[in-house]
Amino acid sequence: MTLRYLLCVLGFAGSVGVWANTNPPAALPDLAQLVPAALQQFDTPGMAIAVVKDGQVLHLAGFGERDLATGALVDSETYFRLASVSKAFTAASVAILVDEGKLSWDDKVVQYLPQFRLQDPWVTAEFTIRDLLSQRSGLAGAAGDSMIWPEPSGFSREEVVHNLRYLTPVSSFRTQYAYSNVLYITAAELVAKVAGEPWQDFVAKRIFAPLNMQCFAGEQPAATLQNIAQPYRFSAEEGFVTIPRNAIDGKMLMSAAAGGIVCRASDLVPWLQFLLAQYQGKAAAGAPFSQTQLLQMWAPQTLMAVGSNDRELDQVNFAAYGLGWRMADMHGVKVVHHTGTLSGFQAHLVLVPERQLGFVVLNNGSNSGARQAVVQSLLKHYLAPGQQQDWVAFYAAQQQRAAGRPAAAQPVGTGEVLLALQEYAGNYNDNWFGGMLIAQDAQGLSLQSARMINLQGRLEPFADHSFIVRWTDPNVAGPALIHFQLNNRRQVTGFTLEPYAAEPGERHSYRDMRFRRR
Repeated sequence: MTLRYLLCVLGFAGSVGVWANTNPPAALPDLAQLVPAALQQFDTPGMAIAVVKDGQVLHLAGFGERDLATGALVDSETYFRLASVSKAFTAASVAILVDEGKLSWDDKVVQYLPQFRLQDPWVTAEFTIRDLLSQRSGLAGAAGDSMIWPEPSGFSREEVVHNLRYLTPVSSFRTQYAYSNVLYITAAELVAKVAGEPWQDFVAKRIFAPLNMQCFAGEQPAATLQNIAQPYRFSAEEGFVTIPRNAIDGKMLMSAAAGGIVCRASDLVPWLQFLLAQYQGKAAAGAPFSQTQLLQMWAPQTLMAVGSNDRELDQVNFAAYGLGWRMADMHGVKVVHHTGTLSGFQAHLVLVPERQLGFVVLNNGSNSGARQAVVQSLLKHYLAPGQQQDWVAFYAAQQQRAAGRPAAAQPVGTGEVLLALQEYAGNYNDNWFGGMLIAQDAQGLSLQSARMINLQGRLEPFADHSFIVRWTDPNVAGPALIHFQLNNRRQVTGFTLEPYAAEPGERHSYRDMRFRRR
C-alpha cells in the first residue's frame, strides 16, 4: 500500500513560529523525511505532532492517513485517543481540588469513598489519594484491567471501585512500582464525589475550557466526528486491519480517567504551553491549577527500574513515577513524560521543563516503533545533538533482533479431554468478573463473557480437563488455558484461566478469577 503524507501547519507560515527573541533554536529534525519513513517502516497509517519551545509553536503537523478506507489524511485537527496520556488530566483534576482546599494529596481515600476496600484492612485504612496516583498499591501490574478491556466495558466505575477488594496483592504496600489503571478510575470517582459532578464534566469545565481545548473525557458531539483517526493493527498475512472496538464513536468510555480521553494535536499545544509556563510560575490568570500542585505532580513518588537501553540511549540514572506522570534524568536534565498505548492508538507527551520544551506524538497504529523513532529524534535534537542517528533504522533493527529470539516454550497437551464436551458446557460465575457461558454447538465449545461482549472464543481440547481458549479476535488477548475442576462424583464444578504458556507465572489478568458453576 502507498501511503500519502500531508504536512499541515496552521496559524503560522512554515513549520517555525514567530519568535519574540532574536535567537530561535536550530531547525527541527527533518520531520518531513523522518515521519513518513517511520510510518512506512512500522506499518502505521498516520501521525500528528506538535512541538512547543519557549512558549512558541515550532511545529504542528499531520502526516499520513487517518482512514485507509477513504484515504482521508491526518492533520493537526484530527482526533486521536490519548490512551494513558489521559492520566495526567486525572491527576490535574485532583490538583484543582487540592488548590481549593477541598482535599489533600495525603487524605485517606475512605474519607471520601467509604466503599473503597482492598484485601488488607490496614492498607485500606491507610491508602491515600497520593497512593491512588503513584502506582505503589501492592497489586500486580494491570490488576483489574479485565474490567476495562476489551472495550466496550460492561462494568461501571462504581463497580470497578467495589471490585478492588477481590484483587490479591503481590507485594507490600508502597514498596514496588506496579502500573494500575483501576486506581485512576477510582481517583476519578473520588473527584466526582468531592466536586459534586461527574468527573468528565469537571475536567471539561475546569481544564479543557480554560485552556480552550476541544478535548473530550465524556461524550463527543457528532459535529466533531468528521475528522477522527481510525485505529489499525497490521500483520503480514492480513495487511492493515481496523480495530472497531477502540474506534472513536462519540461515546464516553468508562475508562476515560485511565486511558480514554480524545484529543487533537492542536488542542495539546495550549496544554504544553500552560504546563511549561506554570513550571516557571508564569501561567496566565485563571490557570487550572497552581505551580505548587504542578510541582507535586512532577515530584518522584515511586522509583522505577532503569533498563540498559535507557542508560545507553539517554544516560538515565533514575526513573520514577509521580502523580499521573513519569520522569527521568536524560542527558543531565529532568524529562517529564507519559506514553499512551491502546490497540490502534499510540501517544507520547514529553516535557523538558528546564529547556522550556514540550512535544506530543499521536498515531493510529499498533507498532510502537513509529512513536519511538520520532520521540527519540526530537529528544536527541534538543538534549544530545551529537548523538543523533537514524532512529527509524535503529528501532527497526531492534525489532528484528527481538523477532529472532526463540519463542517462549509452549505447554504440551494430548489434544484430548476426559469427559464428553457437553459435561463442560454450562453457566459459570465469578464473584467480581461475573458470568461466563460455555456453550456447545456443532463445532465444539465456545466461551462468552456476560459483562465483556468482545471477550469470546472457541475451546480447543488440550489435556485431561483443560482446553486452549482461542479468542475470536486474537488482538483481544493471547491464547489462554481453561482448567475445569471436578468434584468426587466427576461432575464439573468450576474453572480457572491462565495464559497459554509453559510458565504462566502468577501476575496475570486471570489470577483472581474463580468461576463456579451455577
